[in-house]
Amino acid sequence: MEMLLLFYSFIFGALVGSFLNVVILRLPDEEQSVVFPASHCPKCNTKLRWYENIPIFSYLALRGKCRTCKAPISLQYPIVELCMALLSLALYHRFGIAPILPFYFLFLAALLAIIFIDIHLQIIPDKISLPGILIGFISSFFNPLVSWQESGLGILLGGGILYAVAYGYALLTNEEGMGLGDGKLLAMIGAFLGYQCLLYVIFFSSLTGTIVSIPIVFQKGRKAKIPFGPFLALGAMSWLFFQQNILSVWLWYVAVSG
Repeated sequence: MEMLLLFYSFIFGALVGSFLNVVILRLPDEEQSVVFPASHCPKCNTKLRWYENIPIFSYLALRGKCRTCKAPISLQYPIVELCMALLSLALYHRFGIAPILPFYFLFLAALLAIIFIDIHLQIIPDKISLPGILIGFISSFFNPLVSWQESGLGILLGGGILYAVAYGYALLTNEEGMGLGDGKLLAMIGAFLGYQCLLYVIFFSSLTGTIVSIPIVFQKGRKAKIPFGPFLALGAMSWLFFQQNILSVWLWYVAVSG
């Protein structure tokens, strides 16, 4: 029975990942709907048949090309589907059947969509982050790990910290650095995970962002635009799944250094 539920979790995640590909492509465009029209090839506009729209499998069966016009299909499609399938699997393994499960599923789906949208367009849509803040706060009433007070503080501190950093950077350099969308994203993260995660998420995202940025800056120069949202999202994911391990490492470090 347990194996069957894990399998269903993987399949459901892959199906949602297929929808997330539509969200990533269409949501940032005010003139497009994520519902209509049905899935189609972006090159020749041919409507996809059901067997061409099976997550992961269809990409492999079609060998990464449109059946009609033979245009290459972006590798992003199976990657997003596989990532959401694995996240869904990990989430069920972490929480089992619990009231908080659907809330954290929505949270992970939102983070995954934000990662790819921010990579492509350097924006974090308010259509995801603002409803996410509200849903995250509501989830705290069903969450044994995060109280509504901790969620509320997470919203206030999460948004406030990055707004302060962005304002301070702009004041000192007279240039726009971190976008306001990052502050709304961190507020959403604080809503779902509580204020306790914020220092870790900021540290993780700053460290990984710096490591990734160094070769890009050397290649493209100081003006290179590097989205910060993906690193915040990955930091939030790692806290959700490895919170106890992270805290154990931190306590070990304090004990050794003290």
